[in-house]
Amino acid sequence: MDKLPTTVLDAIEQARSRAADPLAVFVYDLDALARHVREVMAELPAGVELYYAIKANSEAPILQTLLPLVDGFEISSGGEIERLQAAASDKPFVFSGPGKLDSDLRAALNHGVAAIHVESLGEIDRLQRIGAELGRVQAVFIRINPELPATLSSRLAMAGTATPFGLDEADVPEAIRRVEACSHLRLEGFHVHAMSHQQQVERHEQLLDLYLQRWTQWKALATRPGTITHLNVGGGIGVDYLSRERFDWARLCRHLEQRLGELRDAPLVRFEPGRFISAFCGYYAIEVLDAKSSHGQHFLVCRGGTHQFRLPVAQGHDHPVIHLPATGRAPSGAPRPWTIVGQLCTPKDVLSRGRQLVDAAVGDLLVLPLAGAYGYNISHADFLCHPRPEQLFIRAEGRRGGAG
Repeated sequence: MDKLPTTVLDAIEQARSRAADPLAVFVYDLDALARHVREVMAELPAGVELYYAIKANSEAPILQTLLPLVDGFEISSGGEIERLQAAASDKPFVFSGPGKLDSDLRAALNHGVAAIHVESLGEIDRLQRIGAELGRVQAVFIRINPELPATLSSRLAMAGTATPFGLDEADVPEAIRRVEACSHLRLEGFHVHAMSHQQQVERHEQLLDLYLQRWTQWKALATRPGTITHLNVGGGIGVDYLSRERFDWARLCRHLEQRLGELRDAPLVRFEPGRFISAFCGYYAIEVLDAKSSHGQHFLVCRGGTHQFRLPVAQGHDHPVIHLPATGRAPSGAPRPWTIVGQLCTPKDVLSRGRQLVDAAVGDLLVLPLAGAYGYNISHADFLCHPRPEQLFIRAEGRRGGAG
């Protein structure tokens, strides 16, 4: 658990040798990313696709690594469309999310978006108008916020409760009627994304069972059901940041394969995970600036902090930490619990509490793994105007690229 890949360790050490100040750097192992995604894709049953939700990490080297491996991409803004275009993507993409601008919708249509997930009745009307202006008949999915049993609720619920995402099931008949009445929209499927960062495979199996049951009911509401071919089941596959045990993706895929085989009119199923794809390839390395005690607790003050790696605060967990003593120093003695903090003038700048480290000292490096998704890209990097960290993207044979 605490061993770094040699290529990652080498990249951190080389970054430190170049740095004039104490180190804060992100390292992304693109070879590890590619291996993981190949394994994920190999488990998919026939009739099931995987689109990467680029909101998890939209850096160009990440997208370029994924391009030949995934079936497509999911985006949620005009800016993310630009990221895909800059990566020279030739893969299909879908457009999800509330609050789409008219300019975003026009950009999506002009770049050949495969489907737009409509989130409200008003959005259907706006998209019809824009489609007519541009002379394009656009495929759409209706995003549904279904009724869910309490056992399928979660802290990061995206459906089954009052949310800004999708339409309540009571509004689905009207949404279908409205889309079918539009001259420049074609109903192609439904989209349901109920939970984010869900780690229990049993809950995902139950969700898929529920979705497939409702699929038949929802499709029966259409007067032209023949155009409805897809069911987008979202992402939400969780990452265990504490034990770092992997979600049993193979089991979920076998369960889905069995359920699809039992249906007479099975949909083409589409997953759109983000975190589960890119989390494992990233590392955040920070140098210890100060070691101190206060009111009986021990603190390591480090270069960087939550303005660069907001994930632990956003998710409410204490992130795992790998301790790299300064070169030539052999730590000794009993472990001591440390709270790992950054440079910000706020008590919320905490990356991890109670880390049992042996002989931690100024000048040591701490590496936070599982930093490849919702880490730097969701952080408030300009707070206190600290310099932005370097981002390194490493590949085989020592080739690496930097950004940021």
